[in-house]
Amino acid sequence: MLKKLQIWLNAMRLRTLPLSLSGIFMGVAMAILYGFWDFWIFFFAISTTVSFQILSNFANDLGDTLKGADNDQRIGPTRTVQSGLISKKQMKVALIVMVLISVLSSVLLIFVASKGMNWSLILTFFLFAFLSIFAAIGYTIGKNAYGYYGLGDLMVFVFFGLVSVFGSFALFSKYLFIGCIFPSITIGFLSVAVLNLNNLRDYNNDKQVGKKTLVVRIGRELAKKYQISLIVLAFIAHLFFIITSFSFNLCTTIYSCFLILSVLPFLVLFVHLYRVYNNKDLKKTDSELKVVALSTFVCSILTLIGAFFLNF
Repeated sequence: MLKKLQIWLNAMRLRTLPLSLSGIFMGVAMAILYGFWDFWIFFFAISTTVSFQILSNFANDLGDTLKGADNDQRIGPTRTVQSGLISKKQMKVALIVMVLISVLSSVLLIFVASKGMNWSLILTFFLFAFLSIFAAIGYTIGKNAYGYYGLGDLMVFVFFGLVSVFGSFALFSKYLFIGCIFPSITIGFLSVAVLNLNNLRDYNNDKQVGKKTLVVRIGRELAKKYQISLIVLAFIAHLFFIITSFSFNLCTTIYSCFLILSVLPFLVLFVHLYRVYNNKDLKKTDSELKVVALSTFVCSILTLIGAFFLNF
């Protein structure tokens, strides 16, 4: 029983969860800064995001196996369906279960957040809940899986960045706020940087099986320069967010300290860029995924902690 549980935990790829939560935490931090808070919205926002991410991980495990992208030549963690640890039928059942959990969590989230919210925004949230489920499954599953056409980067930026930050703020405030643009760009570009690393690691295998990721389309050397631009632009956007916070007098001494600390993960990311740019062994790229994902999470969590200290 414990061995089977461990197999399913591996399929969930729990190491991807901090990155998926980063946009939520940044959006919640923004909401708290402007005086909005509700524990149950926070709880269901997390549960919904986690369910979407696990759904996506299950779908990727199955979809890449069906399309042949997961094979013995692939670099990275062993996929459970391709290795035979979980059957295709079992994973399909798990996908249905996760879709149901995702729908339930989304409905509960929108329900608890709907008080004082206009109908157009409520319907928008239902629309994006549906689109999030579609995006989670459609990355690798289906004849027109968008991950095989180089559209993964765009979708990650939209859902991990814009939808996550703007959406989580709006759940609390009941309106969309343009001030979320810089944090959403920061989280969006850093999330795309993780995907770019993943695709850079899998470059040879993806090219061989016909998975036309953006890295396959532009080549490894341009992908490294692309990685630099993503990190640098994310850093610039975060600096603009900090400057904006000071301009609107949102900063007290304690929050200012946490905002300054939230820049420190970028020092780690700049060292990461040096390693990636000079790396000739694609296998070593896998360890860099954790560096970018955890740096993104730390940046968001420091901002969130600072917001809590400021208002509670």
